[in-house]
Amino acid sequence: MNYDKNLGIKQKALRINLDRRIYGSFAEIGAGQDVAANFFKSGGASGTIAKTISAYDMAFSDAIYGEEESGRYVCEPRLMKMLTREYKLLNVRLTETASEKCFFAFADTVSALNFQKTNDPHGWIGLRFQLRPNGEFNDVVIHVKMLDNDNVLQQQALGIIGVNLIYGCYYYYESPEFLVKSLMDDLSSDRIEVDMIRFEGPDFADVDNRLMSLHLVKNGFTNAALFGPDGTVMQPSEAFYKKHIVAVRGRFRPVTNVFLDMFKKGLKQFENEPDVDDDKIVVLSELTLRSLQDGDEHIDEKDFLDRVDILCSLGQTVLISNFHEYYRLVAYLSRFTKLRMALIMGMPNLEYIFEEKHYTNLSGGILAAFSTLFGQKIKLYLYPSINAEGKIINSTEFKTSEHLKSLFQYLLDNNKLEDINGFDINLLSIHTDTVLKMIQSGENGWEEFVPVSVAKLIKENCLFGYPCEINPV
Repeated sequence: MNYDKNLGIKQKALRINLDRRIYGSFAEIGAGQDVAANFFKSGGASGTIAKTISAYDMAFSDAIYGEEESGRYVCEPRLMKMLTREYKLLNVRLTETASEKCFFAFADTVSALNFQKTNDPHGWIGLRFQLRPNGEFNDVVIHVKMLDNDNVLQQQALGIIGVNLIYGCYYYYESPEFLVKSLMDDLSSDRIEVDMIRFEGPDFADVDNRLMSLHLVKNGFTNAALFGPDGTVMQPSEAFYKKHIVAVRGRFRPVTNVFLDMFKKGLKQFENEPDVDDDKIVVLSELTLRSLQDGDEHIDEKDFLDRVDILCSLGQTVLISNFHEYYRLVAYLSRFTKLRMALIMGMPNLEYIFEEKHYTNLSGGILAAFSTLFGQKIKLYLYPSINAEGKIINSTEFKTSEHLKSLFQYLLDNNKLEDINGFDINLLSIHTDTVLKMIQSGENGWEEFVPVSVAKLIKENCLFGYPCEINPV
């Protein structure tokens, strides 16, 4: 399989049009019929397009696809209703050609830039398709944010990514990684962001959508991707809407007892805040790209999945991000909610935050970063550490540069920092790197430093290089 990133949109559309097997419908809501238009313009579309529809009016759209409980039209449930209906109609009305054709239904529901330029342009795009006549169907669904500051340019970008999706599904399906890369052919991250992708169906049975989420971030198509404890990919604006967000960053290689103690005690203190609703809290375990990369910026995909398997087994929602600096993480999360948020971290992370060398790219330096990091609705909960002399280090013992002491005191005085109380002092001597070396060498005793369920998972699945063999099922 050859991936040609220089293949133009017109060439892609023409190749599909000339492939007599591929036949289907286009349903597009919210912009123009920008994807279908590319197939009409390339020539030979009569052999590919069964129907195009733009249910632009909301009442008309409801009459065709039904009303949404949420009242929203640009949402995943609406997209899935569109795909289901249009694909079903193909199979009902074209029974005579079913043995010769690979049917598809393409759909998108989009909120493009309005005339006043006051909305948040985004859209759901999906393809339901067969790879063999009379075969079972597959789904590939993506969510995009459109970044052009012009409605016409956004429509153009939508048309391009739609063609890329259809082409990739038919010609790169054997390599989902190529398929993901091809989505941005003839586009750039300045024009469109792909922050979610999901593969489903018999031809993608071996695809791990968590790994596809990693590829989105690694390729620069988005700065962050999200999935739940069951491995299901999630769209951030849907998952974080009107929620309190609590984020814990780590390498999680592996999860240790000290992490769980920090997480549980910090979360409990956040829940006790007077303006926090316990029923609206989303807790994130964040993995940054840098924490996944080795010296040459390579990412070991098995190592990544090992960490994720552990986190998911503990019921964690996982965020993969390209936000090495904490202020960038807070800026990102603040896009989705106005409710109170929290970061839970160890004292070494606070030391890192106060190192000015990390903010030399900002015209306002550390003050510019802190204005975002310590916004009105955020607090840092600090888990203590222990030094070589056995002294416990918390905010009271924290040392920073002389010229930053007043800044640190300001944060304390304004309730932006809070020590985590009730911690287990016996856990402070646990070091993740030491535990990892013990696991990899098969040394006895590492089990006492991690949760029982984590030790069981590591041994049963030979995670993190644990010397064992997985018994075949």
